[in-house]
Amino acid sequence: MKHLNSSWETRRYPRPKRSELARLARRAAELAGLPADFDWDLDIRFVGDRTMAQANAEFVGHEGTTDVITFSYFDDPGSLFPGEAAVELLICLDAARREGEKRADSSYSREVVLYIVHGLLHSAGEDDLSPAPRRRMRRREREVLAGLEPEFDFTALFPPPGFRR
Repeated sequence: MKHLNSSWETRRYPRPKRSELARLARRAAELAGLPADFDWDLDIRFVGDRTMAQANAEFVGHEGTTDVITFSYFDDPGSLFPGEAAVELLICLDAARREGEKRADSSYSREVVLYIVHGLLHSAGEDDLSPAPRRRMRRREREVLAGLEPEFDFTALFPPPGFRR
């Protein structure tokens, strides 16, 4: 991954440090098995429920919000021009907050990182539409998160709402 382009499209959640976000995204892409033999860009939009619901309806054809939407253009890397994104992720921060509060083994911060990992794994060819591939996807998510945890403090990178630095 050459560049990370990110946009933070909600004011309800503290923004991460751009340099740490880029470092995490690079490492996650590497652990996910994305191509390292050419330069490619990653675009991440961090959005709220309203924007995610609109994107979900427009691009996926589903009603309501979701956690992450992935657009991957690795099918034909030769068609990518320098500076074009090979992967685009839409990450819903409201979904991360809800799931992080609901699950005893997670948090807002961990969910945001999980959604980045999940999107990158989709870009690397993983699928979760049927039981066997879904089990493999969950295993790969755990592996990549385990690889990231020693290097990154997820809570420091993605402080929960109301957190003061």
